[in-house]
Amino acid sequence: MNTRAASVNRRQAGIALTALTVLALTTACGGKDYASSAADDRVQPAGQGTSDNGSGYGPGSDKAGEYGEDAGGGAAAGGLGAAAKTLAVKEAPGLGKVVTDGKGLTLYRFDKDTAKPPKSNCAGDCASTWPPVPAADAKAATGINAADLGSVTRADGGKQLTLGGWPVYRYAKDTAPGDTKGQGVGGTWFALAADGGKAGEAAPEKPPAAPEADVSVADNPRLGKLLVDGEGRTLYRFTKDSPWPMKFACTGACLDTWKPAKPADKSKIEGVPAKLITTVKRPDGTEQLAVDCWPMYLFKGDKAPGDVNGQGVKGTWFAVGPDGEKITKSAEAAPSAY
Repeated sequence: MNTRAASVNRRQAGIALTALTVLALTTACGGKDYASSAADDRVQPAGQGTSDNGSGYGPGSDKAGEYGEDAGGGAAAGGLGAAAKTLAVKEAPGLGKVVTDGKGLTLYRFDKDTAKPPKSNCAGDCASTWPPVPAADAKAATGINAADLGSVTRADGGKQLTLGGWPVYRYAKDTAPGDTKGQGVGGTWFALAADGGKAGEAAPEKPPAAPEADVSVADNPRLGKLLVDGEGRTLYRFTKDSPWPMKFACTGACLDTWKPAKPADKSKIEGVPAKLITTVKRPDGTEQLAVDCWPMYLFKGDKAPGDVNGQGVKGTWFAVGPDGEKITKSAEAAPSAY
């Protein structure tokens, strides 16, 4: 074979090899649709293909129970809900009075928020389940102090309504006026009371108010009407004292148990003739309240307003009536003291 023939053969072999290479590549791709392949392999947008929208607060997350089992049905995540219009106070079974919006839907507060200063800690999926109520177009009705309404700026810049400083929300599962399905969810969500407190929460008991007068009349269940001082404590007199001539028989150790009552302002007397109220001077120079010229005392054994533990002690100590006379009725379990 001459040189020219050898060159032709090499060129033909190269063409054949190229054809085989193209065929092999075509077979390996198998006619695959590259557009389809790209769609299968593309990156999912944030939240797509997950059960919690990428936040960890959606269904199945450890926050779901706190937010109400789902994260749908409310405002867009992080957004504000519908305007509240005119708020109202309505009776809810088992809760008492709760605050509602203009459509009668119950309004709520979140324990993880703060009121002083106001701050909302419910955003994202939380705000979908608990739509924040906008501050705009919210008005107070009877039973709500308009001064208790305010607003707080949320992280997204929205202005959320506050009541008593607490950010205000609705619950996505409350679908009808009067629903209170959000009450107690997660142990942190509660219907709002008119002052921004929690609906259904008992108000702390207040101690009996002390009389404003220095001397007034109290109605005792055992002794009837009797005189008390400005703190509601029973006033007593000692039969061994004397109004005229003035004599003080309670001195020394006696004063450890029976404390001289402070003088009264005659302009602060209720239920007893002012002419009966006087002030006497003790041997040590101190002044003491007197009723109808009898020195008045407080008993150390009386621990609270209304106590009459000093009545009848030793047969010489007695409470005093509005007419200035001693009360001779006996009190139960009178202690034995000086």
